[in-house]
Amino acid sequence: MKVHFYTALSLLALIIFAACQQNGGFRKRLKIRDTTHYTKEAYIEESLDSNLLNKFLATNTNFDPYDEYIRNFYQKRGYHYAWINKDSLTEQAANFINMMKNDASYGIKDSSLLNPELQQLTDTLLLSDAGLRIADTARPRLEMLLTAQFFAYGNKVWGGLTADSAKDLEWFIPRKKIDMESLLDSVVRKKSNAFEEDEPVNRQYKLLRSELKKLANLEASTKWDSVRLAAKATFKKGDSSAVIVAVKNKLAALGDLAVNDSSSRFTPELDSAVRTYQARMGQKVDGIIKQTTADALNVPLQQRIRQILVNMERSRWVPLEPTTDYILVNIPAFTMYVYDKGKLDWSCNVVVGKPGANTVVFSKDLRYIVFSPYWNVPPGILAKEVLPGLKRSGGGYLARQNMEIVGASGKVIPPGSINFSKYSGGNFPYVVRQRPGGRNSLGKVKFLFPNEYNIYLHDTPARYLFGENKRSFSHGCIRVAEPKHLAEWLLRADSAWTEKKIDEAMNAGKEKYATVKNKVPVFIVYFTAFVDSKGKLNFRDDVYGHDARLAATLFGSNEPKPAKGPEESAEKY
Repeated sequence: MKVHFYTALSLLALIIFAACQQNGGFRKRLKIRDTTHYTKEAYIEESLDSNLLNKFLATNTNFDPYDEYIRNFYQKRGYHYAWINKDSLTEQAANFINMMKNDASYGIKDSSLLNPELQQLTDTLLLSDAGLRIADTARPRLEMLLTAQFFAYGNKVWGGLTADSAKDLEWFIPRKKIDMESLLDSVVRKKSNAFEEDEPVNRQYKLLRSELKKLANLEASTKWDSVRLAAKATFKKGDSSAVIVAVKNKLAALGDLAVNDSSSRFTPELDSAVRTYQARMGQKVDGIIKQTTADALNVPLQQRIRQILVNMERSRWVPLEPTTDYILVNIPAFTMYVYDKGKLDWSCNVVVGKPGANTVVFSKDLRYIVFSPYWNVPPGILAKEVLPGLKRSGGGYLARQNMEIVGASGKVIPPGSINFSKYSGGNFPYVVRQRPGGRNSLGKVKFLFPNEYNIYLHDTPARYLFGENKRSFSHGCIRVAEPKHLAEWLLRADSAWTEKKIDEAMNAGKEKYATVKNKVPVFIVYFTAFVDSKGKLNFRDDVYGHDARLAATLFGSNEPKPAKGPEESAEKY
């Protein structure tokens, strides 16, 4: 799919009319019939000849992927029209056309959706009060083209790339399913808000689309000059500089600074605006204008628009918001969000996989909590780090790392009985594990949602890493800043697990499992542009290069795709 930006003719401007807008409206408007909610017995009176539909589908091969949907739609309604009623388009027909036009004008367009015949027919709809002034033979063609266009548009704009394409881009969350026939039947029956209400997209998609329109309007009306700082220069509340004026102008344009202030003084209002902006960019929130702040402000608006479009594409893939409990980890935001019955309850910082040891994008159900866990050293870490240490000092290394060696039976093996020089890692016949305790790499608790990637949530003794802004340090597993809080939340409905019992289990020094009564879905996602719970548009860095690869697919970029990191799924912790 190739997506093109800022072309003079957008996809749906072609679908609308040759006439443009004037003073906020069309010079001539479609005559729209205010339809009622149809019942099965109250379809539009006019109907199609089934042989005509067969001929249409046979000759319009570009709609082959939707052939079955189109046939089923008309068969179920007895071939009655959906879009044209007597001498006018239905209200829903005009709404659908206008929705597509508006989407296209803000960048949501696809050259594969262009349909010259539909353009030609809609060009005839520069109507007088006489109604639809097209030949009788063209009326059914317009009706069928609108239906076919609905399926083509919905597949691209609401469904997005194919599931195989998403997997190629390292997205392994099951895709949502859309019943396009039922959706079309529903929207043509309803009033004017049906398309907005019934769009089969996650709420985040709609929020991003709204922000996309704002940025597109800003990009069209604003010269986005760079904020230039001298080397190592910083500015804080009370300072004065010409640079401060430039920062104020940009923050005002972006909506972070509410007051109209062109002075060069760093005011308390600017301090608040800078902090808001820093939080939206995932930066350290200190109210100081520095190079990282300037760099973010200098990102071209067109680049931000593309970033939103990339993340809107991902939003097309995800299921609609669950109404149950669930956990969501957004990798580029380094944050875990916990939802209670579909409502955000709390969130905390996390540490994710470093580039080359990527945390995988997938979803599974959380089933078990392991208190005071052992950590079984993965093969890769065993070969690269542990075996060299064992060869140097054997039992001394084990003691320093609080580790032990066990055989297949689970019995502890004395290190003095093993000739470590014989082994290179892959042929080591034993398990090396770290005992429970405060020094354990998994901390005092881990959370299991069994998966083929061997990824889980867990505590960590390296607490200082949660204070970093960019937290990609692990071998792939996800370290949680508030593990006790998470354990309490997961077990809150289990009276056997009081806060005291959880504390005791976390510090017992002996591994103990707890089963979560009602399994909780965990979604590990990758969004570099999103709207937060306060309604603020956020941007994050493309930690693993997933944005770059998806942009190349969407926009036909000639930029080389970032290389994938080595396979390290066996080394996740």
